This record gives sequence, structure tokens and C-alpha cells, in this order.
Amino acid sequence: MSATPLAILQPRTAVAWQFQPKTVLRAGFGLFSDILPGSVADLIGVNPPNVKTFQAGLLGSVGKAGNAGCDATLGCTAIAPGVSDSAVDAAAAANQVFTSGFAQGELSCSSPLANPATCLSPVAVTAVPDGKLHAPYFMEWSLGIEQQLGNTGSFKAQYVGTRAANQPYLTQVNGYQTVCNGCFAPFPYLQPTDPRFAAVTQFSAGANSSYHGLQLTAMKRLGHGLQGQINYTWSHCLDTVSNGGFLQFSAGGILSPLPGDLERDYGNCDYDIRHNFTAQYVYELPLKVSNRALGYALNGWQISGSFFFHSGVPFSVLSTPYSANGNGIVQGSGPQFASLVPGVDPYCRNCNIPGVTQPGTIQWLNPNAFVSAVDPSTGSCNGGNSAENCQFGNLARNALRGPNFFWSDFYITKWFPMTENVKLRFDAQFFNVFNHPNFGLPSITLAGIPGRPSTQTGFGALTYTTAPPTGLLGVGLGGDSSPRMIAFQLRFEF
Repeated sequence: MSATPLAILQPRTAVAWQFQPKTVLRAGFGLFSDILPGSVADLIGVNPPNVKTFQAGLLGSVGKAGNAGCDATLGCTAIAPGVSDSAVDAAAAANQVFTSGFAQGELSCSSPLANPATCLSPVAVTAVPDGKLHAPYFMEWSLGIEQQLGNTGSFKAQYVGTRAANQPYLTQVNGYQTVCNGCFAPFPYLQPTDPRFAAVTQFSAGANSSYHGLQLTAMKRLGHGLQGQINYTWSHCLDTVSNGGFLQFSAGGILSPLPGDLERDYGNCDYDIRHNFTAQYVYELPLKVSNRALGYALNGWQISGSFFFHSGVPFSVLSTPYSANGNGIVQGSGPQFASLVPGVDPYCRNCNIPGVTQPGTIQWLNPNAFVSAVDPSTGSCNGGNSAENCQFGNLARNALRGPNFFWSDFYITKWFPMTENVKLRFDAQFFNVFNHPNFGLPSITLAGIPGRPSTQTGFGALTYTTAPPTGLLGVGLGGDSSPRMIAFQLRFEF
């Protein structure tokens, strides 16, 4: 299911049947509509001629043939203004020509009727197909049963499903490649789809997502000093572009599919977690000593804690981008997936591979199970530059998973009565009480060439630990709260 900025609730139906005083069956269905992010209108509003950008220099679109001192293929190479072969001057001149020529109705330089001296250079634009985008919508449904257990307990089982359609995403539809004829499809060779424009970012609304989950909850309300709750979810989320195609959830999220190949990205959501288990408990020790002095030390003790476990987060393994001789994919983007070697286990947990595994890291992926379309040592296609070798790999998006996560906190609390209405509270807090290391996703996910460790250095290794927001230092504060930490606290309650 994709994150959205605003959802407008449409009529929703829900039904509950009570078969006996302790059993309830519930079902529901909801239809939701959405609005498109305001950033779409913002980007379209700064198209030329309001705002325009020209790129000169190596592989730039201006400052080539016809400009004195500039190479017809590479363009201008100097970066300072006012000097010979200046890319800055070439970009400034293109901007001046476009500003004056656009108002006079000059043609694009790609037109056979254009005047080479006054024609307009290609500019980058943000486009919407057919001039409109369809609004996204969502469907949600659920079916659950809840059973009361005694006077303080209950158990609930629920199936939840969602379906999202017309999710917005973006692609670079005017990209081309400079490697060879037929290489890196669907990008054409040496010529953009429409030479009147430079990079064209196109918004579309054809992405979709689905979620199916079984949710189990066992709860015990306070009784005999004990209360707690256990939750378990078994689920699967699939989509083509996570989070609406604008903001990814994981660090390695794919934002832009290849043009015309949206289904190639259909796979696990960036935030798909198959198994998720949480538990919380609070227990007040049943000590009630009537002796004032002895009760001051023995009464008022409480222990509590929490457990968190979830299976690994998905991520993608990509090929190294083509870079030989300054060539590659121009004005285009999209996931350049690596290929999986048949019959080889992609995981290599805790093994050590000479020349690949770096000191202080843990090898998670088997580097010899993946092959890059491009040789990282040369920047050229592995096996030579040909249409057969220079293609995107066969791996699916988010086909791999990171390590599981386990975390537990434990607290000891003691109240000391000071007066009738004032108590002194003491807390001993143990974060990650078992000191279990939890690791984030591999830092390097660009594949190399099997059997050549120099192209695989650091690939698929775990290099850093992670912690939940419940850690002592929280998250985003610049501190590492992943190891076990112990804190003590005193406070007055009244």
C-alpha cells in the first residue's frame, strides 16, 4: 500500500454479528479517494519558458557543433566564464537565444524548417500524458472474529486486505543510450525519442499496490497484578512503485521505472515485512507487607517490558552503471537490475570471502550469485559491448531481504511512599536487554563479476547496526542506541 498525502473517506460499511455474549464477528469494506500531490502542479508550473535549464560541457545539449572552440561531440570543456571553450558561456548564450526566440515563435533546432542561427535548443520539461492524471483510489476490507477469554482476556483474529489503483509515478521518457544499437532497451541509440526536448520527466497514474494480512492479537487486561498484549501479523505487500513514486521508504528504494516497462518493477513493497511480532507486559509483584519498615523496602515493586521481532526488509541488487569513454544512458533513469546466477544461493550469512569481505563487516549476500551487466573495473559491458551483453539484468525489484530484527526492553520500578499524596518513583531501564545486534541493509548493493573479487569488494556486507525509536537515544539524534544501555531515574509523583 502506498503512502499518500491526503485521503478523503467515502461511504464505508461495517457489519458485526454477535453469536453469543463472548464471541463477535466483524466485517467491513471501505472505498477511499485521494488527491494528487501538490508537487505535481509545482513542477509543471516551472516549465519553459518560465524556467529553463541548459547543460553545456561534456555530453551537454548546447555548445557543440557550430560553436567556435567546442568539440562537436563532447562540447565545451572549460568551466570558467569569459575564456575560450567555456561551457558557462555556451549555456548563457543558449538561454539568451531561447528567451528572445521563444517570444518570436522560433522553431526547435530539430525542425527541418528551423533557422540554425536562431533556432531553440532543447530544454528539460515536466510533462503529463494527455494533459491529465487520474485521481488515485483505494479499497479496504476486513473480516475478523473476537473471542472473550474469562473476565480479563480476549483473542482476536482478523484478515485485512487493501488495493490501491491509479497511484502516481514518474519516468524519464526522453532518455537515450550511447553504447550500441539495441543496447539497454528500451532506451534508443544516440537519439532521444523527441529531440525537441532534453530530459523529459513524465508523471503518470498507472501504478498499483495490494496488501493481504492475517492479524492475531491476544490481550489480558489488568487482573491479579498482570496485564499484557501479544500481536502477530503475517502479511505480504506488492506494488509497482512504493510511496507514490515520489518518496521511497527504504534507503535503496526505486523511484523511477524504465519507460514503458512499469510491470518490470512489480514486486515486494519497500516496506513489506512478512512476519511482525510484538509483546508488552506489566506485572506488579504481589507483596503486601504490613510492617511499615519492611513494607517500605518490599512493597510497590513492578516489572515490565516489551519484545519486538520482524523479518527482514526487502531491497534490490543493481548493476554498475555504464561509464566507459564517457558513454552511457543520457537524460534517462530507471533501475538497472543485476542478474542472478542460476543454482547459486544468493545468501552467504556470516561467511568470509577473501578480497571481498572487509574487516569489521559481516557478509550477508554471496557475491558470486550476482553478475553485473557492466564490468565495474572497466565501465564497459561484461563480455563486450554488444546488444546481447548490454542489457538490464533478470533480477526482480526488492528480490532480496535484509537480516531479521529482534529487540527487547526490560524495566524495574519501585515506588516509595513519602506522604499520603506523594511518592518517590525509581526506575531501572534496560534497553536491548539481551544485547542482541541488529544490522541494517547491506551498504553496497552494486553487483560485480563472479570469480573476480576486485569487482566485488564490500558487496552485500552488513556494516552498521540499527535500533528502534524506543532506544535510549531515540533515532535521528546522532547517537548509536543499538547496544544494550542501562538508565536509572528518580522522580516524584503527586
